[in-house]
Amino acid sequence: MFDNKYLVNIYVLSLDTNYEVYLPANEKVGNITKLMNITLFDSINSDKNCKFINADTGVLYNNNDLVRNTDIKNDSKLMLI
Repeated sequence: MFDNKYLVNIYVLSLDTNYEVYLPANEKVGNITKLMNITLFDSINSDKNCKFINADTGVLYNNNDLVRNTDIKNDSKLMLI
């Protein structure tokens, strides 16, 4: 139905909280992690280098990959560390 975005569950380790988020398929993983960092931690110039990890497979996602070129799909469980 929605080929341009995926509904995923993101567990934020440092906050011990889950979020249901739509990820745009044509966006780089690194841009999404940067926006999540700004939104969740309210810090534009933070030295945090957040990464997405697939909670089921343990895959660490490259920041330069487009979401559509990864194994992220609807109902994926990701961790933001």
